[in-house]
Amino acid sequence: MAEKKGVKYFVVDAFAESAFKGNPAAVCFLDDDNDNQRDDAWLQSLAAEFNLSETCFLTPIIGDFPRFRLRWFTPVAEVDLCGHATLASAHVLFSTGLIDSETVVLSSWEAVIELQPRLDEISKCPCEGMMVSAAASAESTYDFCSRYFAPRFGINEDPVTGSAHCALAHYWSLKMNKCDFFAYQASSRGGTLKVHLDKEKQRVLLRGKAVTVMEGYVLV
Repeated sequence: MAEKKGVKYFVVDAFAESAFKGNPAAVCFLDDDNDNQRDDAWLQSLAAEFNLSETCFLTPIIGDFPRFRLRWFTPVAEVDLCGHATLASAHVLFSTGLIDSETVVLSSWEAVIELQPRLDEISKCPCEGMMVSAAASAESTYDFCSRYFAPRFGINEDPVTGSAHCALAHYWSLKMNKCDFFAYQASSRGGTLKVHLDKEKQRVLLRGKAVTVMEGYVLV
């Protein structure tokens, strides 16, 4: 009888910059036919064995793009969602090379501006949208620029996307070792944002200016 392949796992301290801090989570990969057939009772038993606040199970979804099904378990029950275990899972996927962390990141500011998106292909991606980003040059007043495309939702290119900068803040914080950024979204309209990553409260603060350009009444 062939030896049964074990389940690869990682324990990750999420929302932390060093070991033994933050919130720990176990990340387990169910990456073959045997693993995919493990029942819920087995998954729950393993989560109880880890005895961490959350254990996350990732199962690959076959397709043209790297996708994974996620399930989250406390030591006693499955839950609908867990933030720190999801972050831990993303960390493992990127750090092990299972997903290329440089896929949305381009080599230069100019490359972001000159990019010609293939909207038909982007619309096939199993995500709400796709963003590209690059660091600004050393002499620029900005830290990074980006563009955001969401053709599946009727937005070929969004002029300025606040929500995307929540993810960009975390990414560029790791790259630049800082928490405050001046960002530019390089759409045809363009827009600037001040971004602050609050690691202690696990939130991103966005600031920007606004201008009133129309005022009127709807009569029907």
